[in-house]
Amino acid sequence: MDNKEKVKYFYEHVTSNHLIDEVCEYVSDACTIRLGESTIPVGIEGMQQHMVEVRKTYPDLKMTITRQYCDGDYVISEFIMEGTHKGEWLGMKPTGKKICITGVDIDKVVDGKIIEHGGAANTFDALFEAGIIRPAL
Repeated sequence: MDNKEKVKYFYEHVTSNHLIDEVCEYVSDACTIRLGESTIPVGIEGMQQHMVEVRKTYPDLKMTITRQYCDGDYVISEFIMEGTHKGEWLGMKPTGKKICITGVDIDKVVDGKIIEHGGAANTFDALFEAGIIRPAL
């Protein structure tokens, strides 16, 4: 698999099927999360923990990659993430509503593994559309 195929497989198969034990095949132990100009070391264990925490909120999480672009070591993936809001998150009680979040992931792949992950998700739009959050009056 080339880098785009590996990243797509990681999100659509490993993440969507919650295959925690396979994370080490796609994520480097030196993996960092990029937040603006900052990087946070997370490694394999951090990525696995993130997957576990997301599943608490959306136990039926499914990711679909709709488009990808590759530039050197970087793979940019546009995604759709769907799941049912069944767990508390950021103080929001479970609603049982199905939500659909769109976004973009930017992953740096070196030696066949994700070594840097970042991106953005349209979480606010999805929560607003599902009626989970409302505008302040």
